[in-house]
Amino acid sequence: MSDYDALIIGAGHNGLTCAAYLAMNGLRVKVVDRRKVVGGAAVTEEFHPGFRNSVAAYTVSLLNPKVIADLGLHHHGLRIVERRAQNFLPAPDGRYLLTGDGRTHQSIAKFSERDALRIDDFNHELETIADVLRKFVLRAPPDLVEGFGLHAMREAFNALTSANILRGLTLENQRTLLDLFTRSAGDMLDDVFESDLVKALFGFDAVVGNYASPYAAGSAYVMLHHAFGEVNGRKGLWGHAIGGMGAITQAMAASARGHGAEIETDAGVREVIVEGDRAVGVVLDNGKTVRARYVASSVNPKLLYTRLIPADALPKPFLDRITTWRNGSGTFRMNVALGALPSFKALPGEGDHLTAGIILAPSLGYMDRAWLDARQQGWSREPVIEVLIPSTLDGSLAPSGKHVASLFCQHVAPQLPDGRSWDDHRDEVADLMIATVDRYAPGFARSVIERQVLSPLDLERDFGLLGGDIFHGALSLNQLFSARPMLGHAGYRGPLKGLYHCGSGAHPGGGVTGAPGHNAAQVILKDHRGIFT
Repeated sequence: MSDYDALIIGAGHNGLTCAAYLAMNGLRVKVVDRRKVVGGAAVTEEFHPGFRNSVAAYTVSLLNPKVIADLGLHHHGLRIVERRAQNFLPAPDGRYLLTGDGRTHQSIAKFSERDALRIDDFNHELETIADVLRKFVLRAPPDLVEGFGLHAMREAFNALTSANILRGLTLENQRTLLDLFTRSAGDMLDDVFESDLVKALFGFDAVVGNYASPYAAGSAYVMLHHAFGEVNGRKGLWGHAIGGMGAITQAMAASARGHGAEIETDAGVREVIVEGDRAVGVVLDNGKTVRARYVASSVNPKLLYTRLIPADALPKPFLDRITTWRNGSGTFRMNVALGALPSFKALPGEGDHLTAGIILAPSLGYMDRAWLDARQQGWSREPVIEVLIPSTLDGSLAPSGKHVASLFCQHVAPQLPDGRSWDDHRDEVADLMIATVDRYAPGFARSVIERQVLSPLDLERDFGLLGGDIFHGALSLNQLFSARPMLGHAGYRGPLKGLYHCGSGAHPGGGVTGAPGHNAAQVILKDHRGIFT
């Protein structure tokens, strides 16, 4: 007898989404998580008395509107506000680029009239392709299967349906789509624009969370991946969840519990129980056994299959391949308590630009050098940094007159060369990140009251992000769509019966989207109802 119909490993946003959908369809659901709070990497914590911030994930755009509506997240208190300006890119020479409603064209024209004329066409082309690819986000990709039977027939139909969706693109759009999946963002941007800051605006989206140069093949897709989002029905915008990213997962947890799901924290999984060829439950770190008809994992696929499942329970070719699952975002995360707002040399004083994503990476060449430096030395001496100051939009995060900032820093090596440990270099690199911001905004370093520092090793230990990988696996062509996490297992079903993938290591990939959790729940419900089995 099973204790539950479904057991979810991990109470991150995808695990909670999966749990909520299953519970609202009448299944008995339990979620377990090793941390003491729900939310995974999408959490808000007080890191200094009176100062709260989103600890890891830090901004909103990719959260799927269907998930928001189906789970009633606004009913459970979620409120998302738009940035008053979208992006601010200061340059070392004192010039700057500021984007957002009514700002972008005028700002770009200061650098290049040609680029100002081309920006709309480029954005429109990205948006046209993103609109079509959005139709793939909430559906399982075609899965490759051996032999011929009902499963093979289903996947053949899925492939035909997917091909039909792509017919919504013109031939020229399809050529661009091929470029976006295979070319580097740098090469594509060099073909279109001439200004360094304009290219950097898009190039940052190609490297954010991606341990690669903007000139690496496939980096253009990462740029496209970040174009899928919207805020409050407005496509392509980024925003802030009032109360931080934890407000999203707290609302998800409330939705799941409201439909009857049980959520247990401080309950890490020691091992997935396998009987015959089926996953039937888990053993928790405290020795407790929880059995379920279906086991869904929202943790990194490599972590699941190399640490939680006995090796002899898995087909050797599967285990050999998942062992090579590529992780590593090159990410170093910091949260800082500030005594005052920063004042940037390029645009001094307060203003809407301080609500934007502030990108400190003035050219594609700068980003390329940062990656090369990290590969050789362990971290870039001139790092790529995005600064967000969410307290400019949400006064609940800091005491009156004071502020909090998120620093998303790149590039750093997921594992340092020569066997060095991040524990020995964390503060040294944190000092560098603060100093880098200070070069653009003198006085920033003096305004820092306290800081919370998370190296790639800390992100792995605290949140299960192997190598600090925020996507649970690189968004490379061999780890996308029907190959996520592996050819033959893209349909959210693992190699063992009753085992499912509901995390960012499944299609459509990383970011706070809720889409993998939604899609896995639909597959589990079909199997539960005996559809296509």
